Amino acid sequence: MPDDYPLEPDGRQMRAMGAAAIELAAEFISDIPEAGNDLEGALEAASGLREPAPEDGTTMEAVLDVVRLGAQKSYNNSGPGMFGYVPGSGLYASAVAAFLAAATNKYVALWSAVPMYAQIETTAVRWLADMVGYPESARGVLTSGGTTSVFSGLVTARATKLGEDLTGAVLYVTEETHHAALKSAMLAGLPRRAVRTVPTTDALTMDTAALDRMVAEDRAAGLRPFCVVASAGTINTGEVDPLADIAGICRRHELWLHVDGAYGGAFLLTERGRAAMRGIEQADSVTLDPHKGFFLPYGTGALLVREGRRLREAHHFDAAYLQDVAEESEIPNLSEYSAELSRDFRGLRLWLPVKLHGLAAFRTALDEKLDLARYAYDELKAVPGIEVPWSPKLSIVAFRYVPPSGDADAANQVLLEKINESGRIHLSSTMIRGSFFLRICVLSFRTHADRMAEAVEIIQKAVAELQSDL
Repeated sequence: MPDDYPLEPDGRQMRAMGAAAIELAAEFISDIPEAGNDLEGALEAASGLREPAPEDGTTMEAVLDVVRLGAQKSYNNSGPGMFGYVPGSGLYASAVAAFLAAATNKYVALWSAVPMYAQIETTAVRWLADMVGYPESARGVLTSGGTTSVFSGLVTARATKLGEDLTGAVLYVTEETHHAALKSAMLAGLPRRAVRTVPTTDALTMDTAALDRMVAEDRAAGLRPFCVVASAGTINTGEVDPLADIAGICRRHELWLHVDGAYGGAFLLTERGRAAMRGIEQADSVTLDPHKGFFLPYGTGALLVREGRRLREAHHFDAAYLQDVAEESEIPNLSEYSAELSRDFRGLRLWLPVKLHGLAAFRTALDEKLDLARYAYDELKAVPGIEVPWSPKLSIVAFRYVPPSGDADAANQVLLEKINESGRIHLSSTMIRGSFFLRICVLSFRTHADRMAEAVEIIQKAVAELQSDL
């Protein structure tokens, strides 16, 4: 067995391993459109993986059998019927890029080690900065996802506005702000009392008058307001805060504005998205998640900072063992802009599919998702007993059933179960202002009009069944 799978395989052995892996991937991906959620026996199979490390190896076929079964016994999170949470659909071209990045195994965090790869990642970040509308002074990094992006954004805000003294620091969010901001604030050294919740309007957007007043009151009380986290696509309803107005308040009070566009930011490629997020270019920093709106594999987030030197000042440290490393020139040393020193080559996962497909393909797909969300909203509003309070700004529709009597939250929990029992679509739920809501989030490039029409039919049928049961 060791002879078949040495640590240094030859060309024939590498091709054989690669062919087997690609066959598995192609088979699995081809089945995604019609696959459902299948967790039957998954826990039992998982328990069988609790084992000591083997002294001797096994076959590639045996290993891939485990990988295949693990992929099958799961939610079909990449499928056209996944409307729960924020779907991650996974472009095959980006998976190829991830393989190539791992196979070539280059260290891109210092540009002098591999100038072309470092430039590829820098170029990919620049594309995102252009999409936001940032000037040439902007810098950014690709991260593992939204939480690490927000974390580095808040660290940059903290370093810029507070220095090393966090006494009296105040950060402003709303109840609709993603909890990643709260987690990041804690990790950045801020106590929970430092996070203030700004009221929202009936549209679930930040109340700018309340923000202005709270900042003034906190400063008068001797506190040190330093940052506002606004949303460009909330997780509950996809709503966008009034970014231009918030930016004006931040300028007046000399606050850092961070915009969380992890879910919604990619819609800047579309006319409707740009209109909804007017003012995002005024933010000091922006979070994006290409593994959401650009459909990339999980583990591809981004942080952009308008004045890139601020990002570097907050993260750069010198070390004696790096004295031989070339200073950044036109290509930045990415390790100086991030908490990470060792990191994978994430840039290829974005650069390759954009070069291969072009931005127009992504724009068309995202415009389609906006259309599908509007269709779902219009159709659900016509269903008797269904309440759809908020018109979708992007691609999330929140709704609930309002029974004539009884516990509405319990009824909607039952409704969610009935809908998901279909196996054709999967929704998730949330709490909005104390009430249980169901969510439709349309973001898979595999989701088209046929599946959305089917989703509406499934929801209508589930509502009818619920009404007959009550």
